[in-house]
Amino acid sequence: MGLDKSYLDYPERSYGMDHQRYEWSMLHERKKTQWPNNKKIALWVNVGVQFFPLNQQGIPFKVPGGMTKPYPDLRHYSLRDYGNRVGIYRFFKAFDKYKITPTFAINTRLAERIPYLTETIKERGNEILCHGYHMDKLHYGGQNINEEKELVEQAVNGLRELTGQAITGWISPAKNESENTPDILAQNGIDYFCDWVNDEMPYDFKTKNGILTAMPLTTELDDQFIILNNLHSAEDWANQVEDAFQYLLNETTSQGGRILSLNIHPWVLGQPHRIKYLEYILDVLGSHEAVWSTSATEILNAWKNN
Repeated sequence: MGLDKSYLDYPERSYGMDHQRYEWSMLHERKKTQWPNNKKIALWVNVGVQFFPLNQQGIPFKVPGGMTKPYPDLRHYSLRDYGNRVGIYRFFKAFDKYKITPTFAINTRLAERIPYLTETIKERGNEILCHGYHMDKLHYGGQNINEEKELVEQAVNGLRELTGQAITGWISPAKNESENTPDILAQNGIDYFCDWVNDEMPYDFKTKNGILTAMPLTTELDDQFIILNNLHSAEDWANQVEDAFQYLLNETTSQGGRILSLNIHPWVLGQPHRIKYLEYILDVLGSHEAVWSTSATEILNAWKNN
């Protein structure tokens, strides 16, 4: 028997999207994007600078990358801490060597706990975006809206004060949201957010407090996702990044400029047995004449200017 008609009759049912958050649009049919200096690929290297509490609460779920053993899980806690003590400095060295412009997604609690690291990133002059308060402070469906408002305000305003930057970008811990998150972000002066991975180019996202831009920070090339979730090697990660780059580069011949986004973590690729694969990719991309390495906001502004 076929489905009852009531299954297909619900509010907002329409051609394209069954909601009013953004317009229906096929990627290949959009106006072609032109990057500055006729570059074909905008390279967005996003570094997750994260704090995972030792006594995580796991509400409403255990965050990916968090503690997995009974308290106190010092094995995993200290490995995450290693990334912020050791691995990230290998990142700095590699970015400078291969002339890569990174963007840093920082948990506000991490910025509070490690002021030396925060100051080092500030001195580099790279863009900082807010990665929530910390990795165990999740945003989720059914969360009390006033609780979430306080959480966003604490994270965003705290990071602005600690860094001296405007802080106009956002990534939720675990890329998890409630139905209210975009509205609260717009209310707090956020211009773009990176939680939605349903596209490869930016798009306008409607909220109760104005327009946000959804920025395409892919999960599929995330080092944690490929290496620790899919159990591929670091060499496999590098091969997949290179494959994605070549495919996107080919697409630009007929579809205009594209974005290659890499979300990486110092506790993953900052390890001595993996860092050479990051260096290899940064060398390939940084030396390619078609690549424009820049911050998330610069990419966003160039897209808007188109």
